[in-house]
Amino acid sequence: MADGSALADIPEAEAKPVKAKAAPRAARKMRKFKVDFWATDFNLAEIGIMKRTQNEAASDQFTKDMEIFGQTVINKERKALLAYRQELWDASEDFERRLVVKLFSERLHWRGTAELLLGRSMQLTLGAGGLAVPSFSINLGRHEQLIQLERSAHQLPFFPESYSFFLQTKSGPKFYRLKRNVMCFGTDFSVLDQQGRKIGKLDGRVVNLGGAWMVKLDPAYANAKLEAVLQLFCAVLKFKGSARRHIRRLGKQVRLGKLRPQIDHHEDDLYLNPRRRR
Repeated sequence: MADGSALADIPEAEAKPVKAKAAPRAARKMRKFKVDFWATDFNLAEIGIMKRTQNEAASDQFTKDMEIFGQTVINKERKALLAYRQELWDASEDFERRLVVKLFSERLHWRGTAELLLGRSMQLTLGAGGLAVPSFSINLGRHEQLIQLERSAHQLPFFPESYSFFLQTKSGPKFYRLKRNVMCFGTDFSVLDQQGRKIGKLDGRVVNLGGAWMVKLDPAYANAKLEAVLQLFCAVLKFKGSARRHIRRLGKQVRLGKLRPQIDHHEDDLYLNPRRRR
């Protein structure tokens, strides 16, 4: 059963603008958490057949082909786990090969899913003349909106890539951009709000064998939904190279008429018209 009761360690709240009397940004303590990936499949979360059985029983979202590959750590304590549908990604081809990443609590209660949309990605890639443009659908627990996270198709050679998404809130939509930093050692992204203000950073740690991102957010803008999206984005970055190659290859094969496009019925459901007659 989907359980979004523990989306994050902070209360469910909307992002609030900085008040006039708030402390300067440099003086405020940043909200921090680490998204850490394991270098091997051997990890404490999956040791033993009994542990795997317990994991599968904890949530119907934890299917038999789920492979746990990372965790979210706050104050040196593990608060969440990240897993992906291994058979769908590692053992499938063409349009049957789909990337599905899921975020769980420490006790394996589902918090959210990021899914690579092949149909939308093909549309954007073909429209961009073959430049691979991945598009993801993010579904969060206790959040009615399906969040669309997409890479910008307007990228010039040697210019930084960027992604964007928005969150529906009680005070209206909040728009965000994730812009890759060029002059840095590692894969870093700046988190920008709709006015272009830097409200956070994803600091890629290249010295970690499995890969890791230290996420830092201005506490005035931090909220559970934004943090869940950023955790899933970090998980997607783990597959960024292979996902872009997959999208680029599919686009080329479709453009040359060598491959017939197909959309999985699970993804097809995400495109259905909500106002259609039932």
